[in-house]
Amino acid sequence: MCTERWPDAVDEVLGGDQCIALAHVTPASGVVLTPLTNFALRNRQAGTVSVNSSVGMWHKLQSLQRNPRVALAFHTRAHGFSKRPEYLLVQGEASLSSLSEPDAWLESMGDRWERFGGETREVGPLWERWLYAYHWRVNIEVAVQRVIVWPALDCRGVAEVHGTPRPSELPPSQLLPGRGTGPRVDHVRTAARAARLANVLLGWVGTDGFPIVVPVGIAGTNQLGIALTAPPGLVPPGGRRAGLLAHEFSRHVVGQHQRKNTGWLEARPTQTEDTAPELSYAPHTESGYRLPPSRLIFNLAAGFISRRGLRAAVRAGFLQDLPGR
Repeated sequence: MCTERWPDAVDEVLGGDQCIALAHVTPASGVVLTPLTNFALRNRQAGTVSVNSSVGMWHKLQSLQRNPRVALAFHTRAHGFSKRPEYLLVQGEASLSSLSEPDAWLESMGDRWERFGGETREVGPLWERWLYAYHWRVNIEVAVQRVIVWPALDCRGVAEVHGTPRPSELPPSQLLPGRGTGPRVDHVRTAARAARLANVLLGWVGTDGFPIVVPVGIAGTNQLGIALTAPPGLVPPGGRRAGLLAHEFSRHVVGQHQRKNTGWLEARPTQTEDTAPELSYAPHTESGYRLPPSRLIFNLAAGFISRRGLRAAVRAGFLQDLPGR
């Protein structure tokens, strides 16, 4: 938990961004980045920030139960309620609200569902039957260890820390994957897709086990993978597992376009200390989708995907049973 409250400027961003990125740690000490709608659930007195997810996305929730160390990146003001320039990275340990009560999240939500989601929770009996799995949600409450604040969205400048100080040591390089570090999917296609999207984020595990997430640029491709750019001092030298997220979204996150990768990051030091290391990212897995800004299509897709995920969660034993519907 933070040893002090965060200031008003930070709270404005926490309560204003439309979409944020959740970073969680994989069993192999990599990072997966997932964009989520921000519902402005935070408590400065308790030192908590919360996000919200459908139970149908149970793989992510299961990962948080296994390793609760997460980060939340407040990286874009698009379609939000604040114009502040800062980039915020919230790090802490996550806990889940009740998995057995489909409506347990509603009390804490208040009017935020309509403000950030753009539609009332009551959608009529037919849509409610279709969307019941999507509306069975879990609050992911993060007990904040620290909030890192860069003065600009590109993370240039000196960062300010609220809460536990950052580790002074850089994370060491990780062991090489058994299947090698090179690309396992088409990295030229992956780079082209990511370069077309408004937000590109890179995430890895920091020295203390919490994910680090920073914005990067796509500079092309080479034999090692995708060439990335980042300001000096952001990315530690060495090789490590990392996640890459490229995404953009419409108002209320109805229209969505996202590309997600896990893979291997190589940061090779340059000759001068004030120059950023040369970054190459080799994608090993890929996933993604695109939804047009249509509420009808969004509801159809959300219902289908979350219902399928909910059935899979029951088969895997993550949930005991489906509610009576």
